[in-house]
Amino acid sequence: MHPSTAVLQRVVTVILGGGRGTRLYPLTERRAKPAVSFGGKYRLIDIPISNSINSGIRKIFVLTQFLSAGLHSHITRTYRMDGFSQGFVEVLAAEQTPTRKTWFQGTADAVRHGLRYSSRTPHDHVLILSGDQLYRMDFGDMLRTHLDSRADVTLAATLVGEEDVPRMGVLRIDADGRVVGFVEKPESRETREMLVVPEAVRGRLAARPGDKRHLASMGIFLFRRQALHDLLADGKRQDLPREVIPAAFERFKVVFHPFDGYWEDVGTLRTFFETNLDLAGPMPRFDLYDPVNPLFSRYRNLPAAKIQNTHLDQALVAEGAIIEGASLSRVVVGLRSVIRPGATIRNSVLIGNDFYEREEDGGPRRPEIGRNTLIETAVIDKNAVIGEGCTIRDKTGAPDSDHPLYTVRDGITVIRDGTVLPPGTMI
Repeated sequence: MHPSTAVLQRVVTVILGGGRGTRLYPLTERRAKPAVSFGGKYRLIDIPISNSINSGIRKIFVLTQFLSAGLHSHITRTYRMDGFSQGFVEVLAAEQTPTRKTWFQGTADAVRHGLRYSSRTPHDHVLILSGDQLYRMDFGDMLRTHLDSRADVTLAATLVGEEDVPRMGVLRIDADGRVVGFVEKPESRETREMLVVPEAVRGRLAARPGDKRHLASMGIFLFRRQALHDLLADGKRQDLPREVIPAAFERFKVVFHPFDGYWEDVGTLRTFFETNLDLAGPMPRFDLYDPVNPLFSRYRNLPAAKIQNTHLDQALVAEGAIIEGASLSRVVVGLRSVIRPGATIRNSVLIGNDFYEREEDGGPRRPEIGRNTLIETAVIDKNAVIGEGCTIRDKTGAPDSDHPLYTVRDGITVIRDGTVLPPGTMI
């Protein structure tokens, strides 16, 4: 049975949005990781906020620290609850105080700081989410698991295959299905075998578990309020998964909530690239068209995309785009993108633009993909100008490199925010 509205109102959500996002560089060169654009028109932060709102948990705090101005702007312009509800989305930025001279020292330290403010909102439980994951979950179901188990801490978890185990935090489950241990990124075969979920428990976790034998933490934590306060009280623990969760096993009851849906960490450039392109496919793993649980974002009042004399195959095109005489295959086209005749774009993500034309030193500047360009396996960041006749080739297998006009990471070429590629540039 789903928790009542009264019970859900006693939960606050805390979203961790303050990390440097180095694995997403250069997209995080000028913006916080949760502020990175996604799916043509959204930001990564929209995913956890939308999940929380759709679950009926509408008291939401977002903890920020690095390059947070754009993230603050997006949140304040997007999430305005009506005056007849008790909901809000509030940004809590890192700050120095007379007794605190440093910035956040880790995820646990950020939550500890946030508790000073969230404690002013009556609540019994704290839901902690990451700002860089793609999934759709009803947190009311997780709260029901938490309450029915009389747990102090509940971890959302999903079954993973052997190939994913070394890069994830894996739970140790006893025969009764209780969480009794946690290992971050286990590497040795002996450790991985120790963490295999008991067969009797595994059969209850997924409709088709297949060869998935390990239960990985999804980075989604639900704490009883007092338990979280006790775990953070001494000020020594700085990291949630590595320090706080292991300490909880010694003092509190820890259980897991099984999740059998699509979930992906979008923390690296490769996963960002692939999850974006998957949205343009015929059967995307994440459904943007779910009418019951929509993905919210800022309303911009842009016109519909205008497309003329163009070949499109597996293309996701956002509002305000203008495409004429081009050929696009497996492409995400962001807001206000302008693509001129003769352009060929394959396996690429165009983040979009903040404007169509702007007066700058030296005259007007118009971000666009110029005539007769070729772009393959690339991410074109915001407000870039790709000159006529430019060529960006697939760099699969090429070493990582940094150049004044672009960066190559994991075979993907990234044209940085605001870059101007002169006509005829070859990359």
